[in-house]
Amino acid sequence: MTNVAILGFGVVGSGVAKLITDNKNEVSKLGGDDINIKYILDLRDFPSSPFADKVIHDFDTILNDPEIDTVMEVMGGSHPAYEYTMALLKAGKNVITSNKEVVANFGDEFLLTAKERGVSYRFEAAVGGGIPVLSPIINCIGQNKVLEVRGILNGTTNYILTEMFTKGKSFASALSDAQEKGYAERNPDADVLGTDACRKIAILTALVSGKLIPTDSIHTEGIVNIRESDVAAAEAFGCTIKLVGRGIVGEDKPLALVSPFLIPKDMPLSQVAGVYNAVEVIAEPLGNVMFYGQGAGAGATASAVVGDLMQVMCSGTHCHAPVFTKFADVIDSAALTSCFYLAFDKNDREKVSAVFEGAKTVENGTEIAVLTAAMSGKEISEKLSANSLSPLSRIRCIF
Repeated sequence: MTNVAILGFGVVGSGVAKLITDNKNEVSKLGGDDINIKYILDLRDFPSSPFADKVIHDFDTILNDPEIDTVMEVMGGSHPAYEYTMALLKAGKNVITSNKEVVANFGDEFLLTAKERGVSYRFEAAVGGGIPVLSPIINCIGQNKVLEVRGILNGTTNYILTEMFTKGKSFASALSDAQEKGYAERNPDADVLGTDACRKIAILTALVSGKLIPTDSIHTEGIVNIRESDVAAAEAFGCTIKLVGRGIVGEDKPLALVSPFLIPKDMPLSQVAGVYNAVEVIAEPLGNVMFYGQGAGAGATASAVVGDLMQVMCSGTHCHAPVFTKFADVIDSAALTSCFYLAFDKNDREKVSAVFEGAKTVENGTEIAVLTAAMSGKEISEKLSANSLSPLSRIRCIF
């Protein structure tokens, strides 16, 4: 019998408890042992829950119980998740988490402590929900030279953009619809401003580069400025718009950013619709590999958490990922070379045509839009400034 504890009994925590209980035979078969949920830590009581007798309010009960082998932290936020996780690892207990914020901020410390104490720290559920992404990158792709990891990492923003493209909705209308369906929170800032995707690309970049970039060093744009006219112009160019996190492995320094990108419709990432996520790894000699599936929800996230538990039970105590270190000396996103989509007032047509001679253009109502040649963000800013041009929209492209 393996005794475990769950920290947090919200959507994910209750999903984890339900999965372990409902799929008892499958879980025991894969893990090689029966699992006993001995404690569930939460500030609240749940008298009507079938797990009511497991709920406690004192963390020290879990920390000091020698029978507890593994703890699943599904609380969210950095604190007290950081303090609890560090105390558990130092006490020789395995920790599994779905908490992307605490991994993005302190994953380097946790992995080092886990290695020193001979226990496991695993966080498959922190990126991609139920999609198996992190383990394959570490165990199946790590022998390749990874050049870039990129992806659609937030289901809420992907749903909003899908609605804008397929149904012609405005951003505000699509957001309202997402909130009504429960895909977006009442305060959607973490999604629509790119914060959630930023944390996830920080984790992915750390796995492939060995360097954990502080999230405040990652250039992050959301989708709040995507207009209906941008959608129409992108369609005319044979593209869609997706919020993409990119982690590029440089020779000495990594580059990470989160931004809307125009993507041609014949590229796999452009076909990822609705609340689905996708992570693409570009490596040598492997080439391009993409992981696709549901990126959120109680069932998907619980599946990844319990999957990590199975790995701990089958493989013994070991670190989930190579230890990575914090690294703030990153390449400025303005150095990234790409084509740009730019939209201008139609009154600037002659100047735009002269400055971007030969570029693809479309006219859309009162606007003219262009796709520039590949250049860095710094170069495009200098070109616009030198010619006194102020674009209505400016979006990077992936070709």
